[in-house]
Amino acid sequence: MRLVDSHCHLDAAEFDDDRAAVIDRALAAGVDRQVVPATHADAWPGLRDACGTADGLHPAYGLHPTFLAHHEPAHLEALAEWIGRERPVAIGECGLDYYIDGLDRDRQQAFFDGQLRLARDLDLPVIVHARRAVDAVLASIRRIGGLRGVVHSFSGSQQQARQLWDLDFMTGIGGPVTYERAQRLRRLVAGMPIEYLLLETDAPDQPDARIRGERNEPARLEVVCRTIAQLRGESAESVARSTTANAERLFGLPARP
Repeated sequence: MRLVDSHCHLDAAEFDDDRAAVIDRALAAGVDRQVVPATHADAWPGLRDACGTADGLHPAYGLHPTFLAHHEPAHLEALAEWIGRERPVAIGECGLDYYIDGLDRDRQQAFFDGQLRLARDLDLPVIVHARRAVDAVLASIRRIGGLRGVVHSFSGSQQQARQLWDLDFMTGIGGPVTYERAQRLRRLVAGMPIEYLLLETDAPDQPDARIRGERNEPARLEVVCRTIAQLRGESAESVARSTTANAERLFGLPARP
């Protein structure tokens, strides 16, 4: 199988000691491309350098809502300049987080809207974080308009998912789907249109059920793929083909021979 990890923080410090080995294990598991989203402006150079260590690592640059304390208004202008120079495959990780107490929602919204406008103007997809904020994210996408992208680690309802698909947004699914207690998510994945599905690990976070409590890594995407295939009653190879084609289409990745 050939797989695309549509959301992996390969630049994270957790991989500093063995990043090359992590990439090798991913390749051995069939994960030959990864999209690596950013968190805050100070981390953009390190992300670029990490993606330069191997073929198939594709950066995205943005301002993550849970790193709000790192962001300044000038970073939106800096993001536009950085994107113009570095030519990433997407803008992100951006979005809204209503789970963590103390994160100013108005400031989150201002940075999110700024990145959505930039994505619209530059015709780039967005990688969206929407923790307990799917309705607010939907409202933002509709208000700005002219957007496409993915809501990663989707955990919303069937109705919210359909609204995203109607807006030409995909849903990213990772390790949480491997937990039997995640019944709502598993039902969604079992019946959703395959053309709106992307696979992800969110490594080093969100490990699958087999490595609960351990560091996650992109090689584990195979487990996510096989779990989803079982839930859908399809072959893992079929799910891999479809989701890889979806990632290529959304992020403009060249097809592998």
